[in-house]
Amino acid sequence: MKLIPIEAGNFKLDGGAMFGVVPKSLWSRTNPADSNNMIDMAARCLLIENGNRLTLIDNGMGQKQDEKFFGYYYLWGDFSLDRSLEKAGYHRDEITDVFLTHLHFDHCGGSIQWNKNRTGYEPAFKNARYWSNAKHWKWATEPNQREKASFLKENILPIQESGQLHFVQESSTGFLEANELDFGILFVDGHTEKQMIPHLEYQGKTLVFMADLLPTSGHVPLPYVMGYDTRPLLTLNEKGAFLNVAATKGYYLLLEHDAHHQVITVKHTEKGVRIDQEFMFNELFN
Repeated sequence: MKLIPIEAGNFKLDGGAMFGVVPKSLWSRTNPADSNNMIDMAARCLLIENGNRLTLIDNGMGQKQDEKFFGYYYLWGDFSLDRSLEKAGYHRDEITDVFLTHLHFDHCGGSIQWNKNRTGYEPAFKNARYWSNAKHWKWATEPNQREKASFLKENILPIQESGQLHFVQESSTGFLEANELDFGILFVDGHTEKQMIPHLEYQGKTLVFMADLLPTSGHVPLPYVMGYDTRPLLTLNEKGAFLNVAATKGYYLLLEHDAHHQVITVKHTEKGVRIDQEFMFNELFN
């Protein structure tokens, strides 16, 4: 097995929305804001090469939205999904599986692209199976008013229409161990219904792709919960339970949205679980 972080682009989001009820005087210590109160964000994906399978976890915002849409998110930097894949020695047509932690636009927008004539949409990964789960798919395709702006139908419905949609089986325990994707999956419901958090065993370490359970290193303290979460008190409990296990077992946490930190570990302290060490991915893995 080979793992490669894939940087799909950088953007900005409102710092207040990203930290909910936590005052700016606290969250700005770890995530400084610009004059518009926006903080740096990443769309960091993960490529898994395992035998004949090439799996991409999440794929960023994509490129099909209009200038007005992208204007809300202050795109910055030089990263793109295709350039990062090319740098790693791959092409999108080689992807066999696209695993979507959840269907918010900043995680799945790259799944679908315009067709050549810009008359309709088509899968951006023509040879891939796309993986979601049944409960989250229903949640996303029948959206509540709070999340409706994050579940864009042009990102989601063409996956099903193409015949490339597949569902991961759900787990009665909240953690799916044995599955054909070669990694474990933790199901969490605080951010959105049945978000999936991959756990990978790699070079003797457990690497966890954090998606929106832990967006940045600044979100480690328990009360630091996004205003975007549909069930913030549930996030509090889910994050607390996960971080206790991560600190005890020494998990390595790959951060999808932290523009300046790729991987962290956490430890138990008198104040609760806190960051232990910060790494670049290549510092840990050959």
